[in-house]
Amino acid sequence: MKGTRPRVGLPAGFAGLDPPAVWPRPRSASKPERLAAGVETLHGVGPTLARRLARIGVLTVGDLLWQPPRRYEEPVPSRRVCDLFGEDEAMIEVVVRSASSRRRGRLRILTARVADDTGEIKATWFNQPWLEGKIAPGTHLRLRGRANRYGFAVSSYDLEGDGATTDYAPVYPASEDLAQKRLRDLHVQAVALARDAGEPLPASVLAGERRPLRADALAAVHGPRELAEAEAGRARLAFDELLVLRLALARTAAERERAAAVPLGRPGELVARYRTSLPFVLTPDQKRSIDEIDVDLERSIPMQRLLQGEVGSGKTVVALYALLRAVEAGRQGALMAPTETLAEQHFLTIDELSAPLGVRLVLLTSSLRAREHAAARQLIASGDAQIVVGTHALIQKEVDFADLAVAVVDEQHRFGVGQRTALVEGRSPHVLHLTATPIPRTLALTVYGDLEVSELTLPPANRKPVVTAWVTEERSSEAYSRLRRHLDVGRQAYVVCPLIEETETKVARAAEAEAERLRSAELRGYRVGCLHGRLRPAERRSVMASFKAGELDVLVATTVIEVGVDVPNATIMIVQEADRFGLAQLHQLRGRVGRGEEQSYCLLVSRSKEELTEGASERLEAMVATTDGFELAERDLEIRGEGQLLGARQSGYSDLHFVRLRRDQRLLQRARDVAAGLDDEGLLADDVDRLLGEAEHLGES
Repeated sequence: MKGTRPRVGLPAGFAGLDPPAVWPRPRSASKPERLAAGVETLHGVGPTLARRLARIGVLTVGDLLWQPPRRYEEPVPSRRVCDLFGEDEAMIEVVVRSASSRRRGRLRILTARVADDTGEIKATWFNQPWLEGKIAPGTHLRLRGRANRYGFAVSSYDLEGDGATTDYAPVYPASEDLAQKRLRDLHVQAVALARDAGEPLPASVLAGERRPLRADALAAVHGPRELAEAEAGRARLAFDELLVLRLALARTAAERERAAAVPLGRPGELVARYRTSLPFVLTPDQKRSIDEIDVDLERSIPMQRLLQGEVGSGKTVVALYALLRAVEAGRQGALMAPTETLAEQHFLTIDELSAPLGVRLVLLTSSLRAREHAAARQLIASGDAQIVVGTHALIQKEVDFADLAVAVVDEQHRFGVGQRTALVEGRSPHVLHLTATPIPRTLALTVYGDLEVSELTLPPANRKPVVTAWVTEERSSEAYSRLRRHLDVGRQAYVVCPLIEETETKVARAAEAEAERLRSAELRGYRVGCLHGRLRPAERRSVMASFKAGELDVLVATTVIEVGVDVPNATIMIVQEADRFGLAQLHQLRGRVGRGEEQSYCLLVSRSKEELTEGASERLEAMVATTDGFELAERDLEIRGEGQLLGARQSGYSDLHFVRLRRDQRLLQRARDVAAGLDDEGLLADDVDRLLGEAEHLGES
């Protein structure tokens, strides 16, 4: 046009002018230095607080940003002291008249007389000793909580106008020594750095999906003005997680398609003899899973199947079937377990079932003596070892299989992607992954998108559900009275403790100290053994053999008995300090009893209810309410969220911090569609590389 000035220095596409042929890619969203810095770089975080944060998975500033609130405080009415009634939640604005503190066992109680113009009431805080120096007479407070017959139980408080009691304040996963107020203060500092999180999505995707910027989404999640704002932010962050996850799964699926396995054909005479020799009838779920495995083994594409089974549902029987399919084809099978205790238990179980069939087994663990280790490796390399059971030792460079056809990875969520891959690298065997941690099917299909899924939901017909009760420490004597009644009629029992030995920083009972105490106290006169992971392998095998043979009445143990231990005569379990265990772990522990025809019991002993966090109480209530592992898994999703149930260590891919799969199905479909369009362009490749790269080392920590 005549008279227009030349567009000197303006890039193509500026202000709607000629668009470029290709828009530039967004900057990589890899963690900048400030977000990767440790939490101790934040104001008010010393070594003690840093250790407490580490126990809930918060190590860096970025971890705070990616820690979603469990919920938000609902709006509650503001009331005068004289108008408080019932146990409805309310807000009061008061002045402190006096304050004092006391101990009740391990519980520290802070009490303050507070008042407004209409009256006075006693306010109470539990386990918040740092408040003592701050709540002095004359201090103005805004308190949120419930009135009861003892006064006003404080759930949150606003000191010096920090907004902690405002409507929709975030509520984070806390612990007994880490209060909500402290967590909120730290999240506010982290959100101030949210812009450092970068923007990984292309502008075209942001516009097409109508999503906010990542920094805005983080700010909305951690400090919403209303719930709709928090949900919009959560959905954007969940979309990121699902999108990167789909791209990662697409990459692993493509690698699987390029691999080739030798088909094993139809089942033969060996597995027919195996099925006939079993001293029980297979459940319908076991039969269906075996049929699905048979179909997989006929293909040239390597089987990648996840077999998830309820406690006691018979996964080992199905896994051995798959291993025997390799043996009858003249090849080898291998089973890799995460711990020596579990590998040893598997070896004993499988050897008992396969020895009558003439199948040769070898056990390979790191604790074998050098000569035994070398002999086992020789048998594996020559092919004389038809089935190999072991730990991480199976993936050492010096271990060379003659002809590996089927690999079984037990408790596969405990291994990193790199460790699982190392077992099959260069071989392309058929792989069966086992997990006793029940996973809702939608979550399994999303996170394990490259695996087919089989489920064992039904226990053997002769087993009764375990009756579960929750008691607090002051009633623990009743639990031991019930346990002794079982022992007196010839049954056996477990007592589970959360630690191996006492430490100065933790108050949990140690297995060794507890075993010694019980021998001279509640279980005097009974035969008490102790089992934990620091025993030498020969000692562990000896203790377990004695317990299985009935030479011990009670086994005091740590979580080494969580999986793989089968003693039908054990009919009662006491779990000490059960509030310190996760829900899935409690369910696995409970599965050690109820393995025979007798009615069995699990008694969960915890600290007083006032000392427990909200999440701990919810876990124990869920354990009492149901023995259905899949129902508990759904409840675990509600309590902890998908990311912590299937965190990076378990999924081998990504922490799903913000995903809520039961309501995010449409979001999941959109992520699939967008991922299909992005894959060829290589966008988000840095994020995918980072996630897969991190997963390579997860099982090693």
